[in-house]
Amino acid sequence: MRYFYYVHTGHRIGLDRFHRAVAIVNELQKEIDITLLCSDFRIAAQARDYGIKRAVGIDLVRNIPQIAQHGDTMIFDSAELNPIMLEDMTQFFSTFIRISDDPADTKHPNEFLISPYLEGEGICKATVIAERYFEPLPKTIPMALFFGDDDYEKDLEANQAMFAPFKMDLLMGFYHFLGYENSLKESFSAIHESEEYDDVIRRTDVLISASPQAILQNFVGGGRPIYFQRPDYPRDFVNFFEFMGILVLDGYEKEKLRDIIMLNSSHNNHTIHQSDQKGVKFIRKCLDL
Repeated sequence: MRYFYYVHTGHRIGLDRFHRAVAIVNELQKEIDITLLCSDFRIAAQARDYGIKRAVGIDLVRNIPQIAQHGDTMIFDSAELNPIMLEDMTQFFSTFIRISDDPADTKHPNEFLISPYLEGEGICKATVIAERYFEPLPKTIPMALFFGDDDYEKDLEANQAMFAPFKMDLLMGFYHFLGYENSLKESFSAIHESEEYDDVIRRTDVLISASPQAILQNFVGGGRPIYFQRPDYPRDFVNFFEFMGILVLDGYEKEKLRDIIMLNSSHNNHTIHQSDQKGVKFIRKCLDL
């Protein structure tokens, strides 16, 4: 039996799920030989830079059976499944663990499920954040925007005037176009390349981002993030962040951004403690590790 972790990434959906996969795989590969399957060849080729020992790029989720065998174990982080495919997956793998962000999701009888919303038998109500983000670093960047790893339609370029008055830094995304920063440099005080992701996320006081995972990473390290709900992104995390007391900016409105930045300075949030890292413990239990 072999162990696999499939994660959906790409230039239209970003790397949120990949950052979560890195947190989980880096823990599991201390005990087992596990292969990360990525739907994008580019990030698969660079996965070693994130500590992943083995990663393989695959074009489509339906190509998984060309690599895995019946009876293997799968951790599945993607919203690509339909009911028929989910049924097939739970029959193909001896253990099938799925990670979902959808508040309206339901659990298949033959799977284990990790969700920030759901509870019940075979379900772990949790978020997954790599341990290093819980170690606070000095907040040397007062405010920064991380629009997300993807911007295929160049929406940030079209709406950059919304952010320009606040003189914030900008963290570029992994899938942003070569030279894209040249059209943005007049609207931001400093521009950081995507390779600086960790440093910017951890050293920013007020992070404005459409990446739920970046929001969580900044939050647990003592930041005061503001979640930016992009119109082209799923709304799966809005309720979760509102429950956590993290302010949400919905859409491209400069006045709302100004008001939320002012409100954020005196806003109180819930906390996520490192001991709350139930997700990896749940996976270990499911795998009998």
